[in-house]
Amino acid sequence: MLVTKDTRDNLLELSKKKVYLEGNILKVIQANPSDKEFQEYLNVCIDKDSTARRKRLEVTKQVQNQNRELIKSQEDNQHLMDDLKIALEEAEGAKSEAVIAKKEAEKLRDDAVEDLDTLQKKAQFELIGVIVKVALVIILGVGFITTLLYAIALFSGMDTTLLGNAWTNMFGILLTNSFSIIGTIMGVKYATENKN
Repeated sequence: MLVTKDTRDNLLELSKKKVYLEGNILKVIQANPSDKEFQEYLNVCIDKDSTARRKRLEVTKQVQNQNRELIKSQEDNQHLMDDLKIALEEAEGAKSEAVIAKKEAEKLRDDAVEDLDTLQKKAQFELIGVIVKVALVIILGVGFITTLLYAIALFSGMDTTLLGNAWTNMFGILLTNSFSIIGTIMGVKYATENKN
């Protein structure tokens, strides 16, 4: 398509202001073969249009690449958020399990303390029983031996005045000591009881 002389002149005037034709119109406009200046103008327009298209294509490709990267980053972020949610849920579960384990450990500790206390009391009662038995055997043994000596002295016709006083004192001391031993044992038992 050939353009009129006025249009040609107007387009060349605009080129001085750095304004050029662009786009598909360049494919249909033709210069008169004798008009070298307008042919040169059309060649510049075609070069500038080609350069502008290349730049727009590069920008479009760059935007598309950035969009792909943003979409991939968004997907990665979503995966990270999902993993974080799972980790948080697992941490909450572990925390609950730790609380339960702590309660069970405290119960086991309390049971162990109670069992130890029971064993200590049992051992104390057994020890007190042994002490009482030994003390009673000694008291009865000394009492029996003293009574036997006193009886021999009475039947043999010896003077029993001194022996009678010793025999009475011995029984008084044995009786006092037996009550003292029993009182001490009961005091220790009372003092070691767990008073809640």
